[in-house]
Amino acid sequence: MPQVVYAAVVVVAVDVLWLALRLPDTALVSDLASVTVALLATVCCVAAYHRHPPALRWFWSLMAVTMFLATVVRLLRLLDRMTSGSDVSHSPVIGMICGAGLLLGTAAVLSCLTLPHSVAGRIRIVLDAVIVGLSLLPVGWVFVTSQISASTIASSARATGMLHPILDLVQLTILLAVAGSARPIWSPLGLVGISMAIHAASDIAYVVSVAHGSYRTGHPLDVSWPISYLLVVLATRLARSDDVDAADETAEVTTVPWWRVALPYLPVGGAIAAIILARDEVGSTPPLIFGSVMALLAVLALRQGLAASENSRLAARLRQLAYADPLTGLPNRLLFSRRLQHAITTRDRVAVLLLDLDGFKQVNDRCGHAVGDRLLTMAAERMRAALGSDGLLARVGGDEFAVLVYADHDAPRPEELAERLLAALRSAREEELAGPDSTTTVGMPTASIGIAEYGPQHTGEADLLRDADIAMYAAKAAGKSAYRICTPALRRAAVNRAELIADLRRAVEEGGQLELAYQPIVDVPTGQVVSAEALIRWRHPRRGLLPPSEFLPLAEEANLIVPIDRWVIEEACRAAAAWRRDSPHTAVAVNIAPWHLRRMDLTDTVEAATRAAGLPPEALTLELTETALIDGTDEVLERLHDLRGLGVRIAIDDFGTGYSSLSYLHRIPATDLKIDRSFVARVEESIQAYATVDMVTRLAVAHGLVVVAEGVETDVQHQAVTAVGCPRAQGFRYGRPGTLAELRHALRPAPTGSSSTG
Repeated sequence: MPQVVYAAVVVVAVDVLWLALRLPDTALVSDLASVTVALLATVCCVAAYHRHPPALRWFWSLMAVTMFLATVVRLLRLLDRMTSGSDVSHSPVIGMICGAGLLLGTAAVLSCLTLPHSVAGRIRIVLDAVIVGLSLLPVGWVFVTSQISASTIASSARATGMLHPILDLVQLTILLAVAGSARPIWSPLGLVGISMAIHAASDIAYVVSVAHGSYRTGHPLDVSWPISYLLVVLATRLARSDDVDAADETAEVTTVPWWRVALPYLPVGGAIAAIILARDEVGSTPPLIFGSVMALLAVLALRQGLAASENSRLAARLRQLAYADPLTGLPNRLLFSRRLQHAITTRDRVAVLLLDLDGFKQVNDRCGHAVGDRLLTMAAERMRAALGSDGLLARVGGDEFAVLVYADHDAPRPEELAERLLAALRSAREEELAGPDSTTTVGMPTASIGIAEYGPQHTGEADLLRDADIAMYAAKAAGKSAYRICTPALRRAAVNRAELIADLRRAVEEGGQLELAYQPIVDVPTGQVVSAEALIRWRHPRRGLLPPSEFLPLAEEANLIVPIDRWVIEEACRAAAAWRRDSPHTAVAVNIAPWHLRRMDLTDTVEAATRAAGLPPEALTLELTETALIDGTDEVLERLHDLRGLGVRIAIDDFGTGYSSLSYLHRIPATDLKIDRSFVARVEESIQAYATVDMVTRLAVAHGLVVVAEGVETDVQHQAVTAVGCPRAQGFRYGRPGTLAELRHALRPAPTGSSSTG
């Protein structure tokens, strides 16, 4: 409704110009301007009500009624002045309507979305405004009302009109309290606030002018009211339909500026001075002043009581936040640590169970944090119910929980509690949650639990928790969904493990200890070596040559797997580029850790390594476990497509050991498929294993994949994979992992079917 806004601006401009030029009938023009702009403000508020969401409609409806009452008041004053000829217009009806308008305007402010959400916060704002109003009563009495002669105020209606400035200031106080926050206020509320401030200043100036007998119709003061109504019109144009979000953000701010805290108490000093002055002038305290002071004291007491109650509630809330986990409601690490310290010093026997959810990180990465949070909440509920009052359950990390057990003679043994917890989680595995899409479900994860009991070998809680952590990792190593008790042997193994991790870190940083062995991959019909798998070894200075099974799990734990993978890729590319000078049609295969796939820089690493070595990308095969590929998100699939875009080949390793393989084959941009050695090893005595190898070979050929049979060690196994038509094979029958020189020797042509065991 821009036309309405333009009309209001024009009316105010005409009124200002009329008064400035002292044209005839200034009083009539000012009154008509006030009536017109107030009416236009009413229309604009109604329009704002209709175009805004329900959360904002209450504010604009109250503002519309307020502006309508202002229109009625200005119209009644116009009629009263025209009939009575008096400059000052007061009547009981006008006073009541003005009061109703002030109350509705205050209600509009109190309905604003920037108001605090808590009931206590809203009551506090109202009490602050009442304190301001009661404090201003003595001030107004001394400086205005007490100076007005009886002839000036001819009726109680006029006296009531003198209270309007105080009500204006009460209303303005509420608005300041609502808007005062650390963030920008809602823009329409800012203009409404300026409008109310102008209205309050105008009412104060009007009362003072009337008190001193200087007010006449057509006074420059008359233009201030239409200007205040014009600001409401402009406020409706600033309002947008998305203001709900902005207002909600402002309402959530808990930081309160100092001036808002001090605001209700600033007039109290003036009230005290006014009481002293009033007593000095009349010799006793007037009843109005005495009553306002008593009411002020009562409201101040109520306000302070509310503040004390709210502070106590906030302190309790802060204590809860400090000691409770916000997701599960369980005690957090801080509270658990304090309870454990107290138990160690006051109890004879204390034990700790440390629990880690198996595979939770993979679920969280694959399905998102929302599903992960629900799993954590469900797991916490199951474990809390299983423990009952026999232990204090706490969440001490992302997917890590701890139980404090008072191992008294009549308490359940820690092992019994561990069995309870494992049983509770196992029984909940069938209660599946919906994953990120409708075709995916997520079951409750199992857990690994470590148990440690406080003893003479411990110097405090840190030692006890360390032992529980050692036992927990032993439970994971034992196959997960189990518990282990910390023993001296486990403790020694943990020390050795820590030393080995430190040695591995030095080996990765300094270089010179890691090396590659190469195992041939042959073409089954011809026996010719067509590729080689690069297998990492660690030549430890004291322990000798270590296979990957002894240090790669430690590398993953110590976040060293990515630099190790990079070294393997670069070294394998250099070696392959060297042997391809004699055997240009051979390739190299490299294993990649599953979670390395999630790194965005993997493609850049591979591209840089092949370019630096001068190796064609199609001569490099990246082998990834079936589980890593099947559990892959769209991000992982995108990474695989990027690698295929370079020309790099993708092999599915250990095929047949995962889940849902067939449904994922058409999504994964694989080029090779390696049949797991567990099937090949049984083809001699198991018809089912033979059928599996045959079926997988046919399936791979149908999908255009090159099949490699792993773990071929005997002639019978070689004959079996030959019979099913498997084109490539790898195993001890064709060659053990060896040095680069041994591989180059094996690359020389060999007779069909002959053994090149090394």
